[in-house]
Amino acid sequence: MPKSYTVDDDYNDSRLDKWFKNKIINLPHSLLEKILRQNKVKVNKKKTKSSYRLQKGDLIEIYDISKFKPVDKREKIKYLPKKKEMGVYDNYVIEDNENFIVINKPSGIPVQSGTKSFKNIIDILKNTKYFENSKPFIVHRLDKETSGVLIIAKNRKYAQLFTSLFRIRKIHKTYLAIVYGKVDKSLKVMKDELIYYENNKKIIQKALANLKIIRSNEGFSFLELNPITGRKHQLRRQLLKIGCPIIGDDKYYLNDRKKIKIKNLMLHAYKIKFMINNVQYNFKAKYNYLFEDFLKKNI
Repeated sequence: MPKSYTVDDDYNDSRLDKWFKNKIINLPHSLLEKILRQNKVKVNKKKTKSSYRLQKGDLIEIYDISKFKPVDKREKIKYLPKKKEMGVYDNYVIEDNENFIVINKPSGIPVQSGTKSFKNIIDILKNTKYFENSKPFIVHRLDKETSGVLIIAKNRKYAQLFTSLFRIRKIHKTYLAIVYGKVDKSLKVMKDELIYYENNKKIIQKALANLKIIRSNEGFSFLELNPITGRKHQLRRQLLKIGCPIIGDDKYYLNDRKKIKIKNLMLHAYKIKFMINNVQYNFKAKYNYLFEDFLKKNI
């Protein structure tokens, strides 16, 4: 007889593989996929995929998996910020309520820790007054070098809500960028197929973004960008494709163009807007002084 479980509020709209690893047993993903193919896990009496989004009330049945041993979860070393460092973030807060916080993320710090970075936004904020009775949930990301509007949820319900809104493209983001060269005035939309590789597998993803030239000269262009899709490094890669890479980008640039030595990536998440329960939210983040100084001197 299989063991039966009913999905509760905490895992509504979560992936099946995430639920399984957290609630049942932490297995390598390849092994979990094999178990699913063997029909050892059913949702509502049906065979399903690891990417299936669970709904509250779903019935999950799991057949004998006692022979499998869990994989030890590597405990991440957390960054412990100083009080002075936490206090600085008061200057970055745009909105703070019981369900989420919106900050103007500074350039040069990642949202979460990674293999090449230790200091991060999440570990700093979770020790501040903004998360005294809650914990931060990441609902979207900005690159380490990108500044601007960042939403962080305070509970699982709103984390899932924001994740759903992003997935169905109901959250609209506006970026500002300063790029090399004079962008063609006729270019209103950037439509590309971006290539990525995962485990030696080639993946092609469509990328779409609207573009508006705020002002330009022969050397530089100041742009407003509205990404429709949300691909990794999308705007940086698309602007490189049109021959106008972002100033300060050390990853996506043209070898034949003299690079300007500057500490800042000139890409800023300027505005974000969305609607929850018929309430419209609009948040705006001012770009930093390096961005402003470059504009004044060059465009």
